[in-house]
Amino acid sequence: MLRIVLGTHLRRLREARGISREAAGEAIRASHAKISRLELGRVGQKERDVRDLLLLYGVGEPELEEYLQLCRRAATPGWWQQYSDVMPAWLETVLGLEEAAAVIRNYQVQFIPGLLQTEEYAQGVTALGQARGSERAIARKVEMRMRRQQILRAPGGPKLWFVVDESALRRPQGSPGVMKRQLEHLIEVAALPHVTLQVAPFEIGGLASSGGPITILRFREPDLPDIVYLEQLTSALYLDKREDVENYMVVMDRLSAAAENDEDSVRFLKDLAAEL
Repeated sequence: MLRIVLGTHLRRLREARGISREAAGEAIRASHAKISRLELGRVGQKERDVRDLLLLYGVGEPELEEYLQLCRRAATPGWWQQYSDVMPAWLETVLGLEEAAAVIRNYQVQFIPGLLQTEEYAQGVTALGQARGSERAIARKVEMRMRRQQILRAPGGPKLWFVVDESALRRPQGSPGVMKRQLEHLIEVAALPHVTLQVAPFEIGGLASSGGPITILRFREPDLPDIVYLEQLTSALYLDKREDVENYMVVMDRLSAAAENDEDSVRFLKDLAAEL
């Protein structure tokens, strides 16, 4: 995420000076395609290249040093790097986005949201998606998911808003005891002041969604656009074009409007847990 922030600043500085990507590339002995990747934050930005570009764009002290400090921070590995042996590249991106987000909205239709899963439930779900994975790989991925959940109680963490379809709550992942403990965990998390948890019961009929999970992330940095994250089995799609984001925001708003409110959702979870 810090790479994206820095890249956004570099693009704006270049455009303000009327300098083309080709000219910027020549200044750092690179192609215009590399400048594009740097500005999108898709590759790491070397401090030497950033300094040369900033000088080309006429940036002087102390602003120059502020940008270079941002570059150094962007190069600092995140906690998730220790799980590189089991973490696909597309997942690394969303972990960085979550760390920087001010608001995370998520809709799930098949599984409990990853940020809300108990360890037992996560083991069952992870094993489903890792038919060829070793027990060690599955255990490492579950460990990473539990570490990821620290964002729930992190000081200054994001506001979290979940809409969970009833099918995800009723679909068994393990024994009745596992599901009961998972439901009880949801009730506990729903009581956190920065968490909103809504249940979308069957009785409300069709929902304004294509049927897959949706995550929308909003950031504190005003230069960053909202991002829609669509996860698949072996890949993920990231959308940041305004039109795409606005379409998904409308969908998410309609899902939230159709689902049960906070109190009724907790009551639903308690009734469902009592059945197990």
